[in-house]
Amino acid sequence: MTLSTLDPRTALVVVDLQNGITALPTAPSTGPEVVARAVELADAFRSHGLPVVLVRVTSAPDGSDAVPGRTEVRRPGGPRPEGWDTVVAELAGHSGDITVTKRNWGAFHGTDLDLQLRRRGVTQVVLAGIATSIGVESTARAAYEHGYHVTLATDAMADMDAEAHRNSVERIFPRLGETGTTAEVVELLAKTRP
Repeated sequence: MTLSTLDPRTALVVVDLQNGITALPTAPSTGPEVVARAVELADAFRSHGLPVVLVRVTSAPDGSDAVPGRTEVRRPGGPRPEGWDTVVAELAGHSGDITVTKRNWGAFHGTDLDLQLRRRGVTQVVLAGIATSIGVESTARAAYEHGYHVTLATDAMADMDAEAHRNSVERIFPRLGETGTTAEVVELLAKTRP
């Protein structure tokens, strides 16, 4: 894990930390542990006047806006509980935060995330969230392809599959950016900001 620098205009992008997803069993950390670390990151970014983006995933109750295409894994169906797609209370309620709603794995496709970041002059993103190998990895890949410097706070993310998490952290993320812990990101922010 190596973090070299944070650009002057770095944004925190928190992926899918919402009621229905943080309640799922995850590894290597639980949903509440990931939320606590994301809150620490968000507080640090806000205190330095840097953007915090809260990404949430949702879908129509009847599934009519689901991503088409055949897969070998059955997608979860049926109605979802009320509020499943609401950002967790620990992160919500900050007027300066940007909320992005997606209907895909990644936070860039079909959303205004890139526009929101570019309008603010952002050149680097720090990513956190659930699930490491799905929403976080898809967003990291797209951020890299959009030309952003990518940093991944690996202890502020988890997956429903521990091996999938490990694969993303060890094999994929080093090809997309730099990895580090929440504490390392917060420390680097403190060193490089007034």
